[in-house]
Amino acid sequence: MAAPRVLISDPLSEAAIRVFRDRGVAADFRPELGQDRDALIRAVGAYDGLAIRSSTKVTPKVLAAAERLKVVGRAGIGVDNVDVPAATARGVIVMNTPQGNAITTAEHAVALMFALARQIPQADASTQGGRWEKNRFLGVELTGKTLGVVGCGNIGAIVAERGIGLRMKVIAYDPFLTADRAVALGVEKVELDQLLARADVITLHVPLTDKTRLLLSAEALARTKRGVRVINCARGGLVDEMALRAALESGHVAGAAFDVFVTEPALENPLFGHPNVVCTPHLGASTVEAQANVALQVAEQMSAYLVDGAITNAVNFPAISADEAPRLRPFIALAEKLGSFLGQLTEAPVTGIRVTYEGTVAAMNTGALTAAAVTGILRPFLADVNMVSAPTVARAHGIVVDEIKRAGAPATFESVVRITVDAQDMPRDAAGTVFQDGKPRIVEIRGIAMDAGFASHMLYVRNHDRPGFIGRFGGVLGEAGVNVATFNLGREREGGDAIAFVAVDGAVPEAVLDRIAAIPQVKRVRALRF
Repeated sequence: MAAPRVLISDPLSEAAIRVFRDRGVAADFRPELGQDRDALIRAVGAYDGLAIRSSTKVTPKVLAAAERLKVVGRAGIGVDNVDVPAATARGVIVMNTPQGNAITTAEHAVALMFALARQIPQADASTQGGRWEKNRFLGVELTGKTLGVVGCGNIGAIVAERGIGLRMKVIAYDPFLTADRAVALGVEKVELDQLLARADVITLHVPLTDKTRLLLSAEALARTKRGVRVINCARGGLVDEMALRAALESGHVAGAAFDVFVTEPALENPLFGHPNVVCTPHLGASTVEAQANVALQVAEQMSAYLVDGAITNAVNFPAISADEAPRLRPFIALAEKLGSFLGQLTEAPVTGIRVTYEGTVAAMNTGALTAAAVTGILRPFLADVNMVSAPTVARAHGIVVDEIKRAGAPATFESVVRITVDAQDMPRDAAGTVFQDGKPRIVEIRGIAMDAGFASHMLYVRNHDRPGFIGRFGGVLGEAGVNVATFNLGREREGGDAIAFVAVDGAVPEAVLDRIAAIPQVKRVRALRF
């Protein structure tokens, strides 16, 4: 099998390129493509992976041309230069490296906080300009001031820790910050309005999303404490730059320090030229250590996925470690096939999907298994759905997906995956397991015990358990020249409902299905593809 190929379209260190090659991944270093979208579109179709920094823009057109692409790796935190929904729809994993430059970015925010408090850039320019304006640059102490951290993830938490070390009172707004985590960090968790009203310094550490865009709007800035200082080392667009300029002009905001801007490269900006503003050209991750860290990290992550199936720091898919990948792979196949089986039987709109894990599999990382199950269920209705896009597609269609885990071993098997599909007409369920040979098997349909493998072409027949069915069924197939590979039967009870799950060597014509449906004992017949 040919080695996976990765295109590196932005500058990446030689050490990172060696990581790819040492892991058996062919890496082509073409940083010029990050500045030339048309050339990138022409080239990207030959690659399984695309490694980028901030210059390359991964647009829907780029993704449409990338027919083989499996993963985009961003050496850095922000992925706003990647159309994540479009990548997700095409089944492309998008990874970032959130830890690689966390310390560097946090330190830059703290540096800007000091620069604002003591007017260091302005004082430097004045002094080197031959002026000794000691009385002009009256600063403020940070000790005892209230630092408001908006977003207390990897970077925000580090800034909070540094603020506490400076003897500042640290308050934090983050909807995902738990009470226990806040206690561990030594911060006070507050709502945004409380933070705006109390903070002497506000520092932003959130991604740019529809919910966070213009988080500091004109209205929000008006609710801040007079004399506040605002720092943004996160993303341009979090602050209304025109409104901030007006607040600076009025004196309501004492100062601002920005490393990121709505438009970059920022050759002009509403904040430029104000005496109480400090600006840097997106230097948050610009240290020797951070650049090396994120490059190596993205190379390791992409190689692990392309070679072993391990998924780390994906923004659009559950994580799968290198140790987990081999154990999960057969259960992913089982979940997808079980889901496909139920999806092919379901004709009414699906309203809910419930995946129950029993036994050993319940202790595994089941996120990928559930995604596989949802993929199988939706694919008969939406042909282009995939494991990456399936959860998003389900939510968009109002389908509620639930996971249930039962660690106790089932009575018969070490592990069982059970799927229930709730549709507008009726629920449908099936269960399966993985035997020691690694092959998925179906062990229960509609509560009826079964033991059957999966084949490319199969027939599902629901019938009354009465004499004569098997003979007539086999006769119809024989007369039509349809060869049976395996024949599996299960029944509810003697004389009750029964199910035949039959593997055949090829597609069964519609006319043959009609003849099977006409057998008196048959309640339903469906041809299946796996």
